[in-house]
Formats: sequence, C-alpha cells, structure tokens
Amino acid sequence: MSDAGRPPVDAMTNPRADRVRDVAKLAGRPARLKRRQFLAEGPQAVREALRAHRDCRRAGGSAVVETVYASLECLKRYPEMLDIAQDPASRLAIRIASDTVLAAMSDTVHPQGIIAVCNFVDVPLSEVLAARPKLVAVLCQVRDPGNAGTVLRAADAAGADAVVLTSSSVDIYNPKSVRATAGSIFHLPIVLGADAAQLVADSRAAGMGVLAADGYGHLNLDLLQDESAARSFNVEVPGAACRLEDRTMWLFGNEAQGLAEDEKALADHRVAVPVYGGAESLNLGTAATTCLYASARAQRRGEQ
Repeated sequence: MSDAGRPPVDAMTNPRADRVRDVAKLAGRPARLKRRQFLAEGPQAVREALRAHRDCRRAGGSAVVETVYASLECLKRYPEMLDIAQDPASRLAIRIASDTVLAAMSDTVHPQGIIAVCNFVDVPLSEVLAARPKLVAVLCQVRDPGNAGTVLRAADAAGADAVVLTSSSVDIYNPKSVRATAGSIFHLPIVLGADAAQLVADSRAAGMGVLAADGYGHLNLDLLQDESAARSFNVEVPGAACRLEDRTMWLFGNEAQGLAEDEKALADHRVAVPVYGGAESLNLGTAATTCLYASARAQRRGEQ
C-alpha cells in the first residue's frame, strides 16, 4: 500500500477485468489445455516456479513463468520473490494486485497473496530415458489430485529422476495437485499421458527394472532392503530375486483398487510393503514414499 493506505495507481484493482478472468479460467482444464498454462499459488509454489524459470533461462531454455501477480504485503513478507524475478536471467516483472483481484484469480478459499501463471513443464518420455534415470515413479490410474501431488512431492524428496502419469491418471496441473506438490512440480521431469505397456517396454529396453507396488506381492520390501544392505558389506545373498540398488521404475496404482492385473503383469516383480499392525493397508502416498525411499537408500548405499 502507499503511504495513504491506497494501492499504487498502476495496481490491478478491478476483479472483473478481462485479464483477471483470463487468469481465473486456468483453474479449469479446458483453458489449461488450450493455452498450455497453469496456476501456481502461494509463496512456496511461486518461489519454486521463479527459481525454475531463472535457472531455465540461464541455461538458454524457454520460460517457465509468464506472469506473477502479488500484493504489496506479500512482497514485503517475501522479498526474495522480487530478487529472483529481477535477476537479469529472469526478465520478469511482478504485477501488483489488490486482495480482491487475487481472490478473483485464485482457486483457493483463502488466497496467499501471490499467483504465477506458468507454462506446462512436462517433457517427452524419450527425454527422460535418454538421461539414463536411476529411479522413476509411475502413477497408473491415480485419480485424486491431492494424491498425485503428494506422490510427486515424495518422489522429489527421495531424489527420483522423473515422475510419469499414465493417460488415465488425473491432470497434474489441477490446482489441487499443484498445491499438493509444494513446488516439487518444478523440480523434476514429468511425463504425461503415457501408455503403461509402451512405457514399460521402452523403459526396460533402456535398461530399467520394473517393480509393482502390490500389497499382495510375492516379495517383501523389508527383506529386499536387508539383502541390499548385506550386499553393501560384500555379503553374498544367494537366490536374490531383485536388487533395489539397480535402476528401477516403480508402478503405483489407483487409490481404491491399486494396480490392475494387466499393470501388475507388466512388472518384473510385485513388491509388498509389510504391514505389522492391524491396518488393512497403507494409503497411496505412504506406500509410494516407502518404496521410493527404499530404492533411493539402496542406490546411494551402492555408490558409497
């Protein structure tokens, strides 16, 4: 706000302006697909979007962020937003907007004072495989946007090299999915619309093993971790069916039904996360996190 308590004269203050409506339309899938753009809302997501934009531009890549809209109060609270946007590599200006304008643009009930219009960040599968990834997470028929975002965030935290969503999975650019990633959507390659069978065939041809997370799987994740740890001490493990330290693609299934039988059949092995208490099963986010970290730890142990 200005000293008089009013927004600057060039601030956006009309919540019914055409530009405001155009931004708000990105909460819907038709507008996202047509424009190949999506919304990142809140300080965490926008900060990571700006960093990704700056780094991509430094490397000679295309823009990640098109426009940022923020309140003065938010920029005072998070001055690093301006610092990143004003970096010579970024070449971005942040538009000042009133709280009513930001509320009209936002998909959330309580806007957090800053919104970025971002370009789609997904990449072709061929680009991912050409980089010889060690760890990839695949979401097969995952329909809940919050779950998809949570798994993507877990994959990022585990140091995975990519996340793939099959053609029957949720739109990862759904505002709820983007929020659930907490900025991780800008950290690692994402492949969309993959056919599961072709994906597995291409990945296996590129030298990756394929594991299916299955509560009734014939392999026990804890035992696989024990075997991997033993090998790190040069202890021979006779008859080991699977090596977590190898390059691995994990298949994770639908929240309610898990992986379909034809999806399980694509894998080299079906692996169960053991449940020692009375719970029927683990939810998707917890199971995926456990599996990805098991592989990540084994792979890093093998590098030591």
